[in-house]
Amino acid sequence: MFDIFEQPWTLLGAAVLVLLGILTFRSVCPEKRRFWQLVVPIAIAGAGFGLDLLVTTDLEKIHSVIRMAIGAAENEDCAAIERLLDSNYDDGFHHSRADLMAHCRRELNEPTLMQVKKRGDTVELSGSEATAELTVRARFEDSSRIAREVKRAMLISVELHLTKQPDGSWLIDSVEPLEVDTILVSWRGI
Repeated sequence: MFDIFEQPWTLLGAAVLVLLGILTFRSVCPEKRRFWQLVVPIAIAGAGFGLDLLVTTDLEKIHSVIRMAIGAAENEDCAAIERLLDSNYDDGFHHSRADLMAHCRRELNEPTLMQVKKRGDTVELSGSEATAELTVRARFEDSSRIAREVKRAMLISVELHLTKQPDGSWLIDSVEPLEVDTILVSWRGI
């Protein structure tokens, strides 16, 4: 079943069916034609687009957090990354948000990332928790340590665990690396 709050196409399809029904009715009973009859499918289509714009679903909020995290990483903005992390952050290697941010500041103290492009993601929602698998292509600055020692571009897959906050927003409470260039990795191996 399609969620009418995440995309307008369900109600747009309904509007087309209603329009066909109204046009059929108007051709069978021409004496009952009224102007307002044509307004009904337009109103249904408008409601579809309006609901999509007005209501932000949990899935849309999670995708927004993922986009902001990618943008913050690409801009090497540790403060923006920190705003996206839950205060109870723990990924098994970094036992707190402060540990991860110290690691982040060490790695991003010089120009490191040139470009980060999302290749794909899948999100599974379960109440107030979500798991997202994210694959990105990261290109590194030529002068960065990673480009000099390893390579200029990598395909990186990570698993993000997110929790819903009391205010309805979503924050990342754990990041686990899965693969780098199709080679299985963990935090300890990085």
